[in-house]
Amino acid sequence: MINIAIGVIRTKVMAMLLGPAGFGLSGLFLSIANLTQSIAGMGINSSGVRQIALAVGSEDSARIARTVSVLRRTSIILGGLGALLLLVFSRQISEITFKSGRYASGVALLSIAVFFNLVSAGQGALIQGMRRISDLAKVAVLGALFGTIITIPTVYWLRERGIVPSLVAIGAAALITSSFYSRRVKIVAPKLAPIEVWQEARALLKLGFAFMASSLMMMGSAYLVRIAVLQKLGLEATGLYQSAWTLGGLYVGFILQAMGADFYPRLTASSKDHAVCNRMVNEQARIGLLLAGPGAIATLTFAPLVISLFYTAKFGPAVELLRWICLGATLRVITWPMGFIILAKGAQNMFFFSDLAWTVVHVGLAWIFLRVFGLNGAGMAFFAAYLFSACLVYPIVRRLTGFRWSSENKKTAGVYLSLIAMVFGSFYVLPLAWSICAGTLAAMFISIYSLRVLLKLVSTERIPRPVQRLFVAFGFMPA
Repeated sequence: MINIAIGVIRTKVMAMLLGPAGFGLSGLFLSIANLTQSIAGMGINSSGVRQIALAVGSEDSARIARTVSVLRRTSIILGGLGALLLLVFSRQISEITFKSGRYASGVALLSIAVFFNLVSAGQGALIQGMRRISDLAKVAVLGALFGTIITIPTVYWLRERGIVPSLVAIGAAALITSSFYSRRVKIVAPKLAPIEVWQEARALLKLGFAFMASSLMMMGSAYLVRIAVLQKLGLEATGLYQSAWTLGGLYVGFILQAMGADFYPRLTASSKDHAVCNRMVNEQARIGLLLAGPGAIATLTFAPLVISLFYTAKFGPAVELLRWICLGATLRVITWPMGFIILAKGAQNMFFFSDLAWTVVHVGLAWIFLRVFGLNGAGMAFFAAYLFSACLVYPIVRRLTGFRWSSENKKTAGVYLSLIAMVFGSFYVLPLAWSICAGTLAAMFISIYSLRVLLKLVSTERIPRPVQRLFVAFGFMPA
């Protein structure tokens, strides 16, 4: 929640200082950095979490120390390779992305941010794999806070020329904070022979390749869609797409990040017990839907206000696009917990081909829909891709663990998805005032329902005292 607040401030200021075109430029540079990190990172931030979680589960201190030591070394080497890759091909990347070599120096400078982010990702994997959730939260918050404090004055003074330096600053802040907290994990570095380092690194990279391929396809699809928008509709439309994309993923990203932080290591540790795996996935899916439902309906209802609050009135044309992306993000909350089963079981081939299918559908539909529906077609393609993903992943996890949705989840999903569809459709068939009233009532109803269910699922002693008093005052909890 603190990260969302920091993101609101940073996004608002960037939008005011840069406008839609400058914001689109920022999104393209960010896509380049993410794509490079996906290629060079070899997925070790995800495979590292799994390997460390398995080592911790084995309670073998020597194995834990060996895995941690190799993870740290590998992340530094891959960070250097990623930076070199971007530096060497900076002009070609600028030509492909912007149809000009004008931004080659900016792409080259971005190599520093790539190095910082890849080393930081390796340290974050260590913290997450050890299930030091408090430290992981502090890394996220402090990194975002320090990065924002540096970013705002940089963009203020340099405007568009400050975009890349601000991304470098954010990477540096993430590296400093992750370094501080990862050093608090007391591991005695073992003396390893080169063959031992290679064997451990090979295990990391073998699984990491599947993660890298998945991440590359996700980042690559986002990059290709932005390129398509840029070439078909121009830089300003790219800024509108970037604004809707950022907002559509902000709240849901908060839920998924929280879900993945502890859920993924726990699921990995229990991956051989199918009954436990299936129960945990059902629990996570239900919690995710209870948290995401109110936010999705509120975003659909108050999309114009949300756009104005986060950006400026110039971003108004992104409202309908935001609604389509919001639908896709809601489906993502449902499909994500199922996807973790594939990760935990280490089924690299299934993982790779399911993500490849999603990427092909997303990019292919975006290319077609942009021609037919304009900018809103990008959002329609995102929604359709996650609808396809839900139909694809469910049979896969049924085969792996015999997974089935629980009756509670079927009921919850039925109610929530029906309300979300009703609110979304109302903006096409009802006058605006009536649509906003219907959406407001639906958001209030679903928020109260979600809160009551969550309070039944969470033990009272886990709720902070001030929050308890607030719930008692409003009748959500007995005194």
